[in-house]
Amino acid sequence: MIDSLLVANRGEIACRIFRTARRLGIRTIAVYSDADARARHVREADEAVRIGPPAPRSSYLDITQILAAARTSGAAAVHPGYGFLSENARFAQACIEDGRIFVGPPASAIAAMGSKIVAKARMRTAGVPVLPGYEGCEQDLEHLVIEARRLGMPLIIKPAAGGGGKGMRIVREEGQLAEALAAARRLAESGFGDGALLLERFLPAPRHVEVQIFADTHGNFIHLGDRDCSTQRRHQKLIEEAPAPALPEELRTRLRAAALVVAREIGYVSAGTVEFLFDGREFYFMEMNTRLQVEHTVTEAISGIDLVEWQLRIAAGEPLPLRQEQIQLNGHAIEARVCAEDPERDFLPSAGLLRLMEWPSAEPVRVDAGFCTSDTVPETYDSLLGKIIAWSPSREQAAALLARALRKTYSAGVRTNERWLARVLVSPDFLAVRHSIAFLQEHAAEFADRAEPGPTALVFAALIAHQGAVPVSTGAGAASPWSERDGYIPNLEAGVSLLLSWRTREIPVEVHFARGTATEVVMETGGASGVPIRIEQALVSGDTISAVLDDERLHARYFVSGSHIHLWFGGEHHEFVLQDPRTLEFTATAARGGLTTPLPGIVVAVAVQPGQAVKAGEVLMVIEAMKMEHTITAPHDGTVQAIHFARGERVAEGSELLEIAPADIKKS
Repeated sequence: MIDSLLVANRGEIACRIFRTARRLGIRTIAVYSDADARARHVREADEAVRIGPPAPRSSYLDITQILAAARTSGAAAVHPGYGFLSENARFAQACIEDGRIFVGPPASAIAAMGSKIVAKARMRTAGVPVLPGYEGCEQDLEHLVIEARRLGMPLIIKPAAGGGGKGMRIVREEGQLAEALAAARRLAESGFGDGALLLERFLPAPRHVEVQIFADTHGNFIHLGDRDCSTQRRHQKLIEEAPAPALPEELRTRLRAAALVVAREIGYVSAGTVEFLFDGREFYFMEMNTRLQVEHTVTEAISGIDLVEWQLRIAAGEPLPLRQEQIQLNGHAIEARVCAEDPERDFLPSAGLLRLMEWPSAEPVRVDAGFCTSDTVPETYDSLLGKIIAWSPSREQAAALLARALRKTYSAGVRTNERWLARVLVSPDFLAVRHSIAFLQEHAAEFADRAEPGPTALVFAALIAHQGAVPVSTGAGAASPWSERDGYIPNLEAGVSLLLSWRTREIPVEVHFARGTATEVVMETGGASGVPIRIEQALVSGDTISAVLDDERLHARYFVSGSHIHLWFGGEHHEFVLQDPRTLEFTATAARGGLTTPLPGIVVAVAVQPGQAVKAGEVLMVIEAMKMEHTITAPHDGTVQAIHFARGERVAEGSELLEIAPADIKKS
């Protein structure tokens, strides 16, 4: 068995691999960039080696630096995780040449699937169903436009060297071709170092199904069942499950057999996943991921097999521990990816300090996390914070268990998607297996958070703001009338006025007291005071608040950070801000005509220049953040007055990017 292991990755997957390695008595070595110097995976490893600055090309994608770290630490083996260099044949070969064991397939197998162009042609020859498309070597954009028109719309553009859905562009009209091809090439070059593109007939609403395969160096091949990864947003998987539900058994058998044909065709070794599109009648080969998948956990849940342990044993030269007929798949497992992104702002990535990140501990679920409270989410990398996996005998039970666990996940400081995921899991269409890769886009309005805080949430927020937000210390610890905050006036009832804001809405609230105890709360709505809510037995303690409100006992979870009050009640997360009226007059306002970036990132394209007239909706600038491109468009007709950032420059969240004067206003 391997005695020391360097994981050439970060975050959740590094922590997960370390867990198995520790159980097997293997010494663990982490690598980190400057952005990850205090990261969880660094803290959990036996050793950690710095490999460079935050930019991936100078750290996690730098083969020279990673191999130097392996030599420095004396690592016998290198595990690539997923993403970064995990499907880089040159890296796999470099590890072997440096005298390290590469925990993954041989470089030749990675290379065989490294180009979707070559892989599709090879699988078509092997008799595996493949969608029509263009896989040629002529890659200038003009020729790609000609081939795209020959195929017809709609079609999908993919980086030939890519994976994980990154860089894909769907084109529905010819007028979108030039811009989509240029954007796909930019991401292909920046994300994978290879600008080659693949064109493929686009299926509007297929399911994404895949098969987990394993092979050893002794010529043995097996599969560990199938998975469904159709619940995607922008080609990024968010909910995965095993086995794939509602597949005809005859098709399931052919699907698994086709995956083994793919693996044998390229002489595969270790864990791999063969991905297919299923249109309801037939499946089509899409790609093979020559690495461990994010969603390997659901296969582990239904098989009882530790896939990382199998990878390590096979890398050490051992045969597969089980034969195909010995594999038992039981029950149903579903995984949800908790990401640092804001569902209410079109899933913009979020970065910064996690003031609270509490994973469900009392629920019977598995949590694979890369972040916890007080960790910082860098703006440079993928937005995945961790995964929650639920297993039950039935799919319906697994979905319910996972939804409950997501509602028991609490985060603050960075926007996250766990409650949005919970809404998807209880959707009738998801439960009835009426989902496809277009499911989330088609049902976006159904899953949006439309829940405004109700009276109970506002009462709780007011009580927390008044009693728990900013505790007053007497210094000596003894009770003092000067530390009380109950608005006490001798022989009279008292009231304390508060101003809460929720999103862009300000809500005046008044807490009434009698004999020093809160008795009712009145909220102003629409300029008029509402009906008072009677309060009894209110208790703000630790991280929970409870009270009897109008004869009903209720409780909620809360967290206070400065003037921000986070309240989790009724399955929803509400964030309030306690406003100080004395400071409102100093609140800054944005300059007229300025366009600001909603997230930190790097400018990858500037499509206009000062003095240029633009139309509403026209592309002005493109920002890349957390491996995705975000387009800044003109909000109205006008003229570009100033551009504050150039291509390649880094921008902070809230930075003013450009200035546009409306068409009817000239700059003085």
